[in-house]
Amino acid sequence: MLFILLLAAPQYSTAQELVNDSIIHAATDSILNAIETAVPSIVVDSTSTAVSKKAPKRDWSTWRPNPKRALWLALVIPGGGQIYNRKYWKLPLVYGGFMGCIYAMTWNNSMYRDYSQAYLDLVDADPGTTSYNQFLHTGVTITTQNADRYREIFKKRKDQYRRWRDLSFFIMLGVYALSVIDAYVDAELSVFDISKDLSLKVEPTILNNRSSANPIDNSSVGLQCSLNF
Repeated sequence: MLFILLLAAPQYSTAQELVNDSIIHAATDSILNAIETAVPSIVVDSTSTAVSKKAPKRDWSTWRPNPKRALWLALVIPGGGQIYNRKYWKLPLVYGGFMGCIYAMTWNNSMYRDYSQAYLDLVDADPGTTSYNQFLHTGVTITTQNADRYREIFKKRKDQYRRWRDLSFFIMLGVYALSVIDAYVDAELSVFDISKDLSLKVEPTILNNRSSANPIDNSSVGLQCSLNF
């Protein structure tokens, strides 16, 4: 009996090991199958996510500017609103206006300083200061007989160039304000309906003037105008 049990024990141990091996192989195969099934889906998901994260190309034909952004860009950078609105043909007008005003302001300020110095040299009675001679014609000199007339001329001219210098500065501010207004209005009108349905319709109508309790006396005939745009 003992011998039979000893012979059966190794067989039982071998059968148990076979069962355990089959279970391990089955579990391993199921894990490998699950990994093989999941990996392609992960790759596909990652690829689709990368494609979805790619920024779409902007369609400039349907793009419309933001009026507030155009306003702030025009305030911070002269001509920035026109660049943002993609109206590049307006840039020569804007920068040409600025450059013209700056040139006029610089030139008038230079002439004002020269005439101011000439006027001061003329009224200080110092024979060593004769900067006013550069404004005189050849052969003309200032004497006691014509000194008052030249003082008046130099005073008027320095005041004139000072006014022109100040006017050039205010015109430059006007060009700046105009560029800001243009950028904002242009951005606002970019979404304005400019369809071809623009018509004026005139037709007779009965007007109620409420002048009497009688419906006949209370009504009058007139024309009604309607504008479609």
